[in-house]
Amino acid sequence: MRVFFDRELDTVATFWRIYRRDGAALAFTSHDRDLSFGGIRHLAAPGMIPAAIRMTAEIANDSAEVQGALNHDSLREDDLAAGLFDDAAIEIGAVDWTSLEHHTLYTGQIGRIEDDRTQFSAELRSSKSLLEQDLVPRTSPTCRAEFCGRGCGLSASRFSTVDTLTAVDLEGNRARFAGLDAERYVDGRVRFMGGPQTGVAFGVIDAAGDWLVPDRPLVAGTQPGTRAELREGCDHTIATCAERFGNAANFRGEPFLPGNDLLARYGQP
Repeated sequence: MRVFFDRELDTVATFWRIYRRDGAALAFTSHDRDLSFGGIRHLAAPGMIPAAIRMTAEIANDSAEVQGALNHDSLREDDLAAGLFDDAAIEIGAVDWTSLEHHTLYTGQIGRIEDDRTQFSAELRSSKSLLEQDLVPRTSPTCRAEFCGRGCGLSASRFSTVDTLTAVDLEGNRARFAGLDAERYVDGRVRFMGGPQTGVAFGVIDAAGDWLVPDRPLVAGTQPGTRAELREGCDHTIATCAERFGNAANFRGEPFLPGNDLLARYGQP
C-alpha cells in the first residue's frame, strides 16, 4: 500500500468526489491537470482545497471543510443556491499523480454552504453526525411526526400527485401547476422530474392564488411542461390532523399540555 508523505518531495495531490442526490457525480483534484483513476475522471481544480480535516477515534463528529473559487463550470453559484449540492455525499483523499495510487481519507455529507460570489466554503459532516441526533421525543403542542412519514400513518401516495408545470416566475420565485388547489400544498413538497433541478425537494412555504412559493431559489431552465411530483402539506396542528385528515389517533404531540405560561397565571374573581 502506498504510504503518502514519507519523503521530502512527494508527488501527491488531493482529490474529492461529490455524489449529488439528483444522480450527478463530480470529481476534482488539486493537481494542475485532469487525473483518471477509480473509473472516474477528476477535473483539475487547483483553486479548491480541503481547508481542514479532523479525524478522531472518539464518538464526536469528525469536522472538515472545503474552500474554493467559483471558477469551474461544474460549480456554479446558481447551482449552490438552488440546493443541488445540499446533503450530497463526498469523499476526500490523496492521490499520487504519477502512479495514480490513491486512498480515501474522509467520507461524509455536505452541510452548510456559504459563498460570496467569488468563492465558496462548504462544511462537511461525517457519518458520526448521525450519533448526535436526539432520539428522545420532546413534548410539543404540534405534531413531531413527518407528514406521511414514520409515526404519521398516512399513505404518501394518497396525498401525492404528478402534475405539469405551466409557468415559472423567477423574479417572484414561484411556480404554477395545472389543476391543483395551491393552498393544500402549503408546507408540502415539490420535486421536479426534469430540468436543471431534477430531484431537488422543494418545501412549499406559501401559496399566492394558484402559484406555489418554494423555500429555495428556482433557476432558469425548468421549462413549462415539465412534470413534477407534489405532496400536500400539513401544518402539524391537532385541528388540521383531525378535521382535514381524520388522523388524530396518530397525532404525535401534546396540544392540551399546559405550557410555561401557566406559571404566570393567577386566579380571577
